[in-house]
Amino acid sequence: MDGPAPAARYRSHVATTSTPVRIVHFSSVVRQALVDGHGERIGRVEDLVVHLGAPHPPVVGAVVRIGGRDLFVTIGKIAGLGDRPLVFSGNRVDLRRFERRPGELLLGRDLLARHLINVAGGRLIRANEIELCDANGVWEVIGVDPSRRRVLRRLFRGHLGGQDGRSAVVDWASIEPFVAHVPTARLRIPYRKLARLHPAQIADLVEQASHEEGEEIIEAVGADRELEADVFEELDPEHQIEFLQSRSDADAGRLLATMAPDDAADLIIEADQDRRLRLLEALPQPQRRKVRQLLSYNPETAGGLMSPDYVSLPETASVADALEAVRHSAAAHESLQVVFALHEDGTVAGSVSIVALVRAQPDVLLSAVVREIPAHVHPDWDLGEVVRKMSDFNLTVAPVLDPEHLHILGIVTVDDVLELMLPTGWRRDFGPMSAED
Repeated sequence: MDGPAPAARYRSHVATTSTPVRIVHFSSVVRQALVDGHGERIGRVEDLVVHLGAPHPPVVGAVVRIGGRDLFVTIGKIAGLGDRPLVFSGNRVDLRRFERRPGELLLGRDLLARHLINVAGGRLIRANEIELCDANGVWEVIGVDPSRRRVLRRLFRGHLGGQDGRSAVVDWASIEPFVAHVPTARLRIPYRKLARLHPAQIADLVEQASHEEGEEIIEAVGADRELEADVFEELDPEHQIEFLQSRSDADAGRLLATMAPDDAADLIIEADQDRRLRLLEALPQPQRRKVRQLLSYNPETAGGLMSPDYVSLPETASVADALEAVRHSAAAHESLQVVFALHEDGTVAGSVSIVALVRAQPDVLLSAVVREIPAHVHPDWDLGEVVRKMSDFNLTVAPVLDPEHLHILGIVTVDDVLELMLPTGWRRDFGPMSAED
């Protein structure tokens, strides 16, 4: 749900004023004649100009075609946008050609029938209609209608009856437009708004969008390197490769360095063969070593699936030490469900779940709470063998042990297994999911 209709929100906002609220469809304004006070035709309204930045952008003027020229008429010189015909209330028209100014958008040319981001719903919508509101003499963009009602209005000459479906309108305060295509735009999608969404929701937006729109989203989340990496990991392989190909080796290496080693290895494998070594060399040495190890395994075996990042401590460490190690670990959250204990010689002593650690007394030694020789997999096991072992033992994290059952090579988490088991394009088949779903 996107919450109350914007008209209702706006009426609440101006409830203390005596000026009635008036809402007008953008489609009923464009292509309308502009006449003077005597009813003589001056020209035709081609578009409306708004200035972005406010929750409800103000309309600052109109682009009017007069004598074959597009001129700018400030909104203060138009008596009322809802009138037919529109009346010019000024003394004279500025004959200079219309020129865009930074931060301004044209509702028709730049926004109408284009994709917009509904941040509250976590999905893309199309601006099939734009709603304008007049309160206290100021015209503002109140919302957009993503339904097909604009087409119906044209077919039935504006007569739909009732409330005209305005409850389907999405409040503009919940919307972010794509503006990279606007020559003079200085604004970009604010990172702070996208950061409210889960990385998987942002990835859904990228996959629904065109390549240019997707690049704009990725550029916005790039303000947070960690979020950018999380979003990239959630993208399907097709989109990952698409965006990776458009980046230099240095930029691609920077992005890969922020990803989990197993995800970075998967992506390098998907890259063109003549580029794989360059991408590997662009990684920082610690990450490069981990990725190189993973690349030595078949990607659909436990060795190819595993992550080298996990938490392990000597069995003589205390429960408090283990919890502190988890608290400060940079490993992915799903990797921290289990902590491993090691003998003095570095061989595996056992494992203990994070729940068991929380329930144990802080001063108890790990050796007293770990389960010896935990259920595990081996690096050459295929996906079916891994799934069977994790299912039989209800594992969310499975350690990958060497053939001698002595050393931990890495871990396989249940989310990595699910990702391989689901069909390609499954997210698109089910559609985007909002936080409320």
